[in-house]
Amino acid sequence: MTRLPVVIVGGLHAEARRAAVEELLATVPGSVALHHDLSTAVQGTVVRTLRDATGVLGAGEAPLVNDCACCALREDLVPELERLADAGLTRLAVVELWASVEPKAMAEVVAAHGGPGLPVTGVITGVDPALVLPYLGNGDDLMDAGLAAAVTDQRTIADTWARQLEYAPVLALVDSPEADDADRALLAQLHPTARQVPIGHGGLAGAALGGFDVEAAAAAQHPACALLPADADEAGVSTLVWHRDRPFHPERLYAALEDLTCAAARSRGRFWLADRPDTLLHWDAAGGALCVESAGPWLVSLPDAAWDMVPPVRRAAAALDWHPQHGDCCQHLVFTSPGLDRDGLAEILESCLLTDAEYGAGRESWKGLPRAFDTLLEV
Repeated sequence: MTRLPVVIVGGLHAEARRAAVEELLATVPGSVALHHDLSTAVQGTVVRTLRDATGVLGAGEAPLVNDCACCALREDLVPELERLADAGLTRLAVVELWASVEPKAMAEVVAAHGGPGLPVTGVITGVDPALVLPYLGNGDDLMDAGLAAAVTDQRTIADTWARQLEYAPVLALVDSPEADDADRALLAQLHPTARQVPIGHGGLAGAALGGFDVEAAAAAQHPACALLPADADEAGVSTLVWHRDRPFHPERLYAALEDLTCAAARSRGRFWLADRPDTLLHWDAAGGALCVESAGPWLVSLPDAAWDMVPPVRRAAAALDWHPQHGDCCQHLVFTSPGLDRDGLAEILESCLLTDAEYGAGRESWKGLPRAFDTLLEV
């Protein structure tokens, strides 16, 4: 099989995504775009289209897999890319994702099943800067918006958009007259390490072929070692990084969840509950909705023999937060929003920590505290 570079272009901002794809087709000779339209899933199929800069080259259908359009995409994508590679006529395969498909899943599918002949050389999310905040604040279900990838898809527009934005190392920006300094500051604070490339200036071709590390990208999103934004304040947009080495009281934190979730357009990170002191918990909030889930054990709770199985990036991240008494257990939460009430937010968070007396009672006492998060964690 001839080596065929693959770039993945996604994002709920449809016009920006399409404009990025069109630029790649126009500027990279021999490039083609492969797109799976999941809107036809209600009829039981997914429509696949192949096109180049001149227009549509072909179309076909893929049946649903387990009543899941996204599953059909995964099953159909790599064989189609392999067919293009075998033909030897394509220089770059542009995988244009359907609106709500997340690039992480597709990049990992191609990397896992495509082999060295189908290297993922870039992941790009199309962005209209003026729409970043409206989409981040949109708590509507994808199902209600006609964008769900399966009947069981319970994602919202806000949380889907946040992951699409934060995973891609390259953001392709349309020229948006409605965007202002606050919009640009919000984008920069949400994903400060991203390379922002304006669409229409020919710069996307280099970004598409620049290389992409699937494992490093996954590590950058994992709550135990995520590359979270730093403290910032610009154009009325702020990012608060809140770090403490004392656990939360489960009941007090649970009672404050609504205030904390609505305090910022986006918040994320890892946190430590006193009643489950060995469990690293993931905080992920957007659009006024919060997802809390277990991300496995804190490293300090593992036996020494298990450390050899822990990825180096996880050990390095833990070392940065290491405490002489309780290791990597900590609170590391980041809140980003226009008009952020930093002092009020910090006051709420501080009030949820164990008091000196509660902390001094020790871990065995903590485990007896009310398990207020059992419902959220489905325990």
